[in-house]
Amino acid sequence: MKEPINFMLVGVGGQGTLLAANILAEVGLLAGYDVKKSEIHGMAQRGGSVSSHVRWGEQVFSPMAGKGEVDILLGFEMVEALRHIEFLRQGGRAILSTHQIPPVAVTSGGAEYPSQARFIGVVEQVTKDYLLVPAVEIAQQLGNARAHNLVMLGALSVFLPVEEDIWLQVTPRHVPAKAREVNLEAFRRGRALAGQARKR
Repeated sequence: MKEPINFMLVGVGGQGTLLAANILAEVGLLAGYDVKKSEIHGMAQRGGSVSSHVRWGEQVFSPMAGKGEVDILLGFEMVEALRHIEFLRQGGRAILSTHQIPPVAVTSGGAEYPSQARFIGVVEQVTKDYLLVPAVEIAQQLGNARAHNLVMLGALSVFLPVEEDIWLQVTPRHVPAKAREVNLEAFRRGRALAGQARKR
């Protein structure tokens, strides 16, 4: 029996959070899971919060996991990860981009963006099993910052019982033809980074 896995992907509008969720859902289907997915867009077109639940299991009845039920939190932006950390179960896994997109409350001077130390402090109240990923920096090195979501999926893939070939089969179907190679390389870079971190 395949172990059920509850994922939550969170980010800001325009970061490719939903595209990543679509890839993750299709990978789960090809790996033989029953899969359900949900999306919450908020003000996505204006840089607002975006989140998606993806659930893999033998038989999944609901597309959403409750607070404290998510096994793996994939955070594409630091504040958004903090806003949703309560969904992660105690001791769950968090794969977190170090990218920062200050919200309006910060840019208008009404609030302060949390330091990375404070960010880590909050995450560690829930889990010590987390990986920080400089996803945007890696994607920029490849010449396309938009591919950072594939860096994150590559990092995630290391921790899942799915062959790499399935990811490489699914990903090209979800990205523009002209950007396929950079997205696949972004996936490989994220996978390599997480693989090295896992060995330590």
